[in-house]
This record gives sequence, C-alpha cells and structure tokens, in this order.
Amino acid sequence: MMGEESDSAPPNRELYALLNLSPEASDEEIRKAYRQWAQVYHPDKYQSPQMKEVATENFQRICEAYEILSDETKRLIYDLYGMEGLTSGLELGPRLSKADEIKEELERIKRRNEEAKKMAHFLPTGSIIFNLSLPHFLRGDGIMRGMVMASQVQSQLSKDDAIAIGGNLAGSEKAGGGIATAVLRRQLSPVSSIEFLASTGLRSLIGMQTTRQLSIHSTATINISKSLSDGSINLTNTWTRQLSETSSGNIELALGAQSAISVGWKIREENVSAAGALKIEAGGLGVSARYTRKLSSKSHGRIVGRIGSNALEIEVGGGRKISEFSTVRMMYTIGLQGVFWKLELHRGGQKLIVPILLSSYLRPVFTTGAFIVPTSLYFLLKKFVVKPYLHKREKRKALENMEKTWGQVREARAAAEKAQQLLQNVATRKRNRQVETGGLVVTKALYGDPKALYGDREGIERRLEEGEVDLGVIDVTVPMNFLVSDSGQLKLHEGVKKSGIMGFCDPCPDRPKQLYVAYTCHSHTFEVIVGDSEELIIPQEGQ
Repeated sequence: MMGEESDSAPPNRELYALLNLSPEASDEEIRKAYRQWAQVYHPDKYQSPQMKEVATENFQRICEAYEILSDETKRLIYDLYGMEGLTSGLELGPRLSKADEIKEELERIKRRNEEAKKMAHFLPTGSIIFNLSLPHFLRGDGIMRGMVMASQVQSQLSKDDAIAIGGNLAGSEKAGGGIATAVLRRQLSPVSSIEFLASTGLRSLIGMQTTRQLSIHSTATINISKSLSDGSINLTNTWTRQLSETSSGNIELALGAQSAISVGWKIREENVSAAGALKIEAGGLGVSARYTRKLSSKSHGRIVGRIGSNALEIEVGGGRKISEFSTVRMMYTIGLQGVFWKLELHRGGQKLIVPILLSSYLRPVFTTGAFIVPTSLYFLLKKFVVKPYLHKREKRKALENMEKTWGQVREARAAAEKAQQLLQNVATRKRNRQVETGGLVVTKALYGDPKALYGDREGIERRLEEGEVDLGVIDVTVPMNFLVSDSGQLKLHEGVKKSGIMGFCDPCPDRPKQLYVAYTCHSHTFEVIVGDSEELIIPQEGQ
C-alpha cells in the first residue's frame, strides 16, 4: 500500500501521539495506554544512573500527558488551544464546561495581558520632516528650507485611563514656533470614551472629545474646542460606518472658523488598500485619493492624487520593508508647487521624511528625467547590487538555520534513541512471542524524508548503522515492535503525527515525512508506506 503524504493534521495532537492514542480515545483507552508506557519508563525499574535519568525524563512526559488527557476540562482546552491554553492562566472550574465558555475566558485573559503590557510601557511616536530645495542650493541660499518635528508619548495610567503628552516644532527661513499638547483619555464603558485636550504655543486651546460606538458597525465622535487667543469655538462631528469586512466610510461636519464638510472611505484587502476623501469648505472643493498595492512580501507601490482650489498634484512611488520594523519609501511628486522627490524612513512609530524640491517649474524634459533617472537607477541597483547582497545574506542565514536545525535534530534523535533503549527488552519479548505464533513481526521500520524512503533503503540502513545522523530518516523498528498488541495487530491513529510517538523524533523539520514498514505475517513478507498523519493498521485484512 502506498500512502500519500498528508499535512492536514489538526494541531495540538502531540500528547495523543506520545501515548499512541486517537484524538477520540475514551477514558479507559487513555488509562490503558498510560499503564502500558508507565510500566516501561517507571524510574524504579532501573539501577543504572544513566538509564534511571532517561526513564525519569520520559516518565514525567507520560504523566503530564495522562494528567491532561484524563481531565475532561484540561483535555478540552488542550484540544482547542494546545499547551498555550493550559499555561495561559485559564481559571479552571465547573463554570468552564463548554467550548464557547473556555474560548471566551481565554480571550479575556489575552486582553488582560495585552492591557498589562501597555500599562508597563510608554508608547512613543514621532516624525521629523526636513524640507530641502535644490534651486535654493544652486543659487547659494542653502539647501534647507525648513524643518518640522513632532513627538508624542502615551502611557496607560490604569485599565481605563491613559495620558498622551506631545508637541511639535516648526522652523523656516523667516519664522519658527511650536505647540505643546496634553491629552487625557478615559474609557467610560466598552463602547464609549472621553478625551480632554489642552495645548499652548502658536495655537493655544482647550477641548473635549467623546466617542461612542452606536452599533456593531457604527461609531460617532463629537469634538468641541475653544481657542484661547481669539475666543473662537469649533465643533466637529464625525460618523464612521463599517460598510463591509474590508471597507469603511465616514462623514465629518466642522463648524467654526473653518467650517467644512468631508466625506471619505477606506478599503483594505490582503494585497490592496485604497482611500479617498471629498472636502467642501469656504475656500472651495478638495478631492484626494490614495491607492497602495502589495507587489511582493516586502515591497509595495503607491499612487496619491490631490485636486483642489490650492492643490493639484500626483505622487507615484513605492516602498520596501528592509527589516521587521523598518520600511523605506521613495515618492515622485509633480504639481503646482513644482517637482519633488520625497524620501521616507518608517521604523516602529517613528518617521523621517525628506521632501526635496527639484524645480519650481514644470519643464517637460526635466520633469520626465526626474522620474526616469532615479527609477532606472533603482532597478539597476536592485538587480546588480541589492539582489546579489540579499541573496548572499539569505544564503548565509539559511546555512546558519540549517546548522541550528540539524543541531536540534541530533539532540532529538539522541533522545529518541535513549527512549528506544528502554523499549528494547519489551519489544524483543513481543517480537519473539509473535515469531513463535507466526504473527506480526516488524522487520524494518524507517521514518522520515520520502525521497530517502523511496530511494536506496539498504544504503540508508547501512549508513544509519554506521552512525550517520543527518540523513532525514530515523530507524523506528524497536518502537514499532513494542506497539504490536498481544493479538498481533499494530495501529497508528489518523490525524496524529508520528514524530511524537515515544521512540520517534522529527528527523527532517519543515519537510513532509512518511513511514516505511516491512513486516512478516503468517510466513509472508509485506511492505507499506503511509503519510505522517495517516492511519496505519497492520496486518491488513486478508494477510
């Protein structure tokens, strides 16, 4: 029989594999399996300190598996969430008797842990913008046109209270100034919150904002503020609604010194995100749109457009993720204010943005060259510099990971071989009993990489006997003979990966695995290969 590799086994089955049980095993089957393994691995059975140490380690694993699987509530939690669920702090008790109740309790604990993590850390965000001008530099006036710095630090004071303190500084060739801001936020209920705002500097004001979730899909926000310089009052109402699983829309009405009405929408899917806004105010009409598309796992392209009484521009560019927390982006902008390059570095909550004015005039040749030259340079550097460097770095990291993985495989293989030593005597007795009755005898069992199992098996066996360990295959003949029942049958359960069985290990992580078994029954020889999570029952009917 030839079994296709199946990698669709459900998670959280390691304890079932350890005791060689079906995920649907009854309490009696769990107790029987525990007794079988405990008789072999009980430390009191061994005098040698080395063997006693191996037995103690494996006996503890068996006892832990039995303790969890024999407890109805713990077993349910393990089946749903694995060992993480059992170690997360779930308050076990009579009231946690249903899967929905356990899931709700685990989610509550996760939220509590996340809140505690927030309370223990400050959350800083900030941005720095350097405005550079090439025309000014060529005229000898200096390249710096101005700079804007903004920073904010947020801290969770308690479960419901948070404070944010920030400010920004702006400077240009002729003037400069800054603003300091403090915001106190309180969560009134799971669906509503209130914020108090105060700022001083170029724009001194006090204000209050309240947010309430009207329904599962709708949220409303009301903001009122008073300027301390001219006494004007501004009122803003915002309504946001979830239009679908991936899109939302909002309407904003502002009344005061700068009255306006805005309508916007956002959509975010796996590879595409887009946003648009329409704003009507006293000065005229403004429209903006942004479209971002994921080009690969690390890069994206972006198009931004703005049209209004004082703005007409389009931005084209893209970015690339250079590390887990860092992204670089370059945009090309053409509009009424001229031609710009804009370089951006995003790392965590920090941003560095450098707009560079190339020309204040829209000359066709210069405008075209400003787009084509850096684009061509980017692709040349990517092909001949960046890609070779990244390929070399990934190759080095892959080699390091391989060495680390094979180190772990060698340790797991050594542990499996020690576990097999304790199984050897019982496995031999069972084998001899089956030989006497003409029953089931496993003559050879190999577990691991299918390419090796379908290849030169005799060569693999010889190399294993010589002590080679990095072959992607482990000899599991001993545990397979141990698992043969007194009635002459061997069963490995469906949906349970075989690497977790006592005396087995994973000899080739991140690769599919199969089990090859050669056996005799009633003086006939048979072979079988099954997938890692497939059921195995031998001898088959009629053999």
